[in-house]
Amino acid sequence: MAEEQPQVELFVKAGSDGAKIGNCPFSQRLFMVLWLKGVTFNVTTVDTKRRTETVQKLCPGGQLPQMYGTEVHTDTNKIEEFLEAVLCPPRYPKLAALNPESNTAGLDIFAKFSAYIKNSNPALNDNLEKGLLKALKVLDNYLTSPLPEEVDETSAEDEGISQRKFLDGNELTLADCNLLPKLHIVQSLLQGHCLRELRSMIQAVGANRLAGSDIPQCCCKSALPVSLTAESPHQTKQAFLKIKALTLFITSVSTLSCGEK
Repeated sequence: MAEEQPQVELFVKAGSDGAKIGNCPFSQRLFMVLWLKGVTFNVTTVDTKRRTETVQKLCPGGQLPQMYGTEVHTDTNKIEEFLEAVLCPPRYPKLAALNPESNTAGLDIFAKFSAYIKNSNPALNDNLEKGLLKALKVLDNYLTSPLPEEVDETSAEDEGISQRKFLDGNELTLADCNLLPKLHIVQSLLQGHCLRELRSMIQAVGANRLAGSDIPQCCCKSALPVSLTAESPHQTKQAFLKIKALTLFITSVSTLSCGEK
């Protein structure tokens, strides 16, 4: 007798229209986890601006909760841990990264990018620019450095640049589910006008493996909103001018040039 499929419904933050999938990286992260697990699930968008009294009591901070029996979790890490523990082998694939370092690689890029474009104090721009560049370079270094399992200890030759597709190898893991939605938001914000040059800079580093065509289209692209144009109210003229200034600064940073790889 075939084992009964679990009934899973994923509630995700809606966009500004209150219906389409919004630009919430936490919802997108869990979407990817469920998809990679091979679980059949329904997706319902929630207009968080019109939360019911019950939802407000369950998650006063605004984060949509996970409910299982009498358990309620609003922390995305805890929800992910729950899914990994319950949806486990042999029926479902294990998605945990083999190398612990993969779980934290690149996680500060989104925060540093957000801090930069939202900053209104010109005196802080230089330090915020350098912080973003450093975060990108750290991710690039991790992606281009061979993982332990890629190193041939019997060979005297230099291992060179890692050829893996994703953070922890050639298969998507929980680490990618965490980072990819955030990189997608960053890249989407770089799609307009003067942002294109900065987007090209990001694609010049190893991060393009994660945000590029190697990602299974059915998984990542289904989890992500088509466009963030309507979801980015902070993209004011001032923000565009700041990104343009950052673009000019980046062009002088030779360490991010593809020619050095």
